[in-house]
Amino acid sequence: MPVPEGSGFGVHNLPYGVFSQRGELPRVGVAIGEQVLDLAELASSGLLADRRWFAAGSLNAFMAAGRAVWQPTRDRVITLLTDMSYRDEVEPALYPMSDVELHMPFEVADYVDFYSSREHATNLGRILRPGGEPLLPNWTRLPVGYHGRAGTVVPSGTPIVRPRGQRKGEPEPVFGPTAKLDVEAEVGFVIGVPSALGRPVSTGAFRDHVFGFVLVNDWSARDIQAWEYQPLGPFLAKSFATSVSPWVVPVDALGAARVRPPEQDPEPLPYLRCDEPWGLDLTLRIELNGQVVSRPPFAGMYWTAPQQLAHATANGAALRTGDLMASGTVSGPRREQRGSLIELTWNGTEPLELPDGTKRVFLEDGDTVRVTATAPSPDVDPIGFGDVIGTVYPSPA
Repeated sequence: MPVPEGSGFGVHNLPYGVFSQRGELPRVGVAIGEQVLDLAELASSGLLADRRWFAAGSLNAFMAAGRAVWQPTRDRVITLLTDMSYRDEVEPALYPMSDVELHMPFEVADYVDFYSSREHATNLGRILRPGGEPLLPNWTRLPVGYHGRAGTVVPSGTPIVRPRGQRKGEPEPVFGPTAKLDVEAEVGFVIGVPSALGRPVSTGAFRDHVFGFVLVNDWSARDIQAWEYQPLGPFLAKSFATSVSPWVVPVDALGAARVRPPEQDPEPLPYLRCDEPWGLDLTLRIELNGQVVSRPPFAGMYWTAPQQLAHATANGAALRTGDLMASGTVSGPRREQRGSLIELTWNGTEPLELPDGTKRVFLEDGDTVRVTATAPSPDVDPIGFGDVIGTVYPSPA
């Protein structure tokens, strides 16, 4: 199967998604180069084992099947795409990506957002608590997070309507559209195999439960957040929309991207210790109206995905198929590596000048944000995640 250089969707990737053609029902496919391989069609022709996992509008049934199904399915798809003897049978199941519509790849059961970048947490601490200690005492002890709203996790391309809410005013609070709409570039992982209520999931069991990774943009209304988040944390400032990429990159596709994460001091409690290196060498890119404004590095995230999973279930909370857990904003030590506008503009005090000469402090109506990411691959072509895109629309009158 020829794959154009730089597509990000080579045979070492093979991310899963849900697509449809005009007038047809959605079904499961795999991205390969600039095409989509229809797994439902392969299954109906007998080339791929199937228990009605692929003739479906979401990945959930396939994700719930577990590694005993994921691995042989992946191996079989690789064979079908690399063995010339299958060419005549496989080619009819390939569709140009430009001719299909991509959908939300999975049904979200629960949504958890963490706060795992030390650089991001430090920057926010300095902005919101000037003169105080940037990191609160618990931050280096556990992966801080909050539960978001599953019903407003939306696929890439969904319009983002400027949210309304209550903001601090003088002398009284005011209600209206946010004036500080922000982007948060994140990486999330998706649960495939559920767990039993009352049974914590260890860091070592990560691969048994997690199906793959997606890109996330956790849109945020900073002025609403600043007024409402004490003492219980984000609520309306983040629950209006969270965008995810249409392709789920399998855990097995990221073997070449795994690196040792930053040293953790103090040493985590035993339930958070991880025997394997689960840092991921991903490079994110944030574009605002087609212009690159930041390149956040994911390899520097302080808390790793297995630690996030272990902490989320440490109290016995059960996992469900379709649970989405996001990393929190990805930021690096340099200004051009910050993953949100509140950091890039230091809460609006240092306007961001775009390459075309325009300036921004926060998002304006009509702005389009695009987040992409790449990871190392066993060959020269990197692993791509597709992109997550959103355009800001005005708040309704």
